Amino acid sequence: MEMNRQAMEELRYAKTLLENVSFAAKIAGAIGLPFEKGLQSLPTRFSDVIGQATRTALQRALEFAVRTMDRGGSRPSSDLFHKMAVFATGAGGGAFGLAGLPVELPVSTTIMLRSIADVARSQGELIHVPEAKLACIQVFALGGRSRADDGAELGYFAVRTALSKAITEAAQYIAERGLAFHGAPPVIRFIGQVASRFGVTISEKLAAQAIPVAGAAGAAFLNLVFMDHYQDMARGHFIVRRLERTYSPEVVQTTYTAL
Repeated sequence: MEMNRQAMEELRYAKTLLENVSFAAKIAGAIGLPFEKGLQSLPTRFSDVIGQATRTALQRALEFAVRTMDRGGSRPSSDLFHKMAVFATGAGGGAFGLAGLPVELPVSTTIMLRSIADVARSQGELIHVPEAKLACIQVFALGGRSRADDGAELGYFAVRTALSKAITEAAQYIAERGLAFHGAPPVIRFIGQVASRFGVTISEKLAAQAIPVAGAAGAAFLNLVFMDHYQDMARGHFIVRRLERTYSPEVVQTTYTAL
C-alpha cells in the first residue's frame, strides 16, 4: 500500500525529530556552553558510575513507570506536566552536584519514561503489552551517538535494527514469565544495550552540569532540555510505529529513507 500525502508529511515530521538535532546540540543551543570543556572536566571514574547508574535507572523505570498509567485510548500527552516534574528533580539533584547522580537519575528517568509512555499512548500504542513497554525503553537509545559506534552517527532504523533481536527476546520472556530481573538474561541484555547509548546522553548532560551555570537552577533547566529531547524522540518513534501498523514496516522504512 502506498502512503498518502498526510502520512508522508507525518513521516517527514517524525524523521525531522529523530534525525536532525542531537541532545548535545540542543544543550549548546539552549545554554551556549563550551561542551568539550565540560566533557574533559568529568572525573575518569564517572564513566563507571554513569554506566551503573544508567542500567539501574532503566531497570527501575521499566518496573514502575508504566504501572501508574491507565489503559485509556489515544489522547494528547501531558508533556508540560512531565517537564515540570523533571524540572523539580533536577533542582533537587543539582544541589548535590555530580554526587547526586545515583539518586537523581533513576527518579528523572522514571518520570521521562512515564512521559514517553504517555506519548506512546497518544499515538495509539497499547502500553500494557510487553513489546510496547520495551519500545518505550528503546526511546532512550535514540538520538545519541554511542561510543560503540566507532564515531559513526547511527540513524533511527539502524538503531532499531541493532536492538531488534534483543527487544524480541525480552518481550517474549516478559510475556511468558513476567517482569522479574533476577534470572532474566534477555531483559538484562536489552537493558544493557539501551544503557550503552543512553549513557552517552547522560555524560553530555553531566558535562553541561559540571560547568558552573546557576547551581540547582541550572541543573533543573538542563533537565527540561533533557525531557524535551526524549519527548521529541518518543513522538518521532511512535509516529513511525503507528504508520507501520497502517502500512507495512517495509513501506514505511523505504519511504523514510527516501525523504
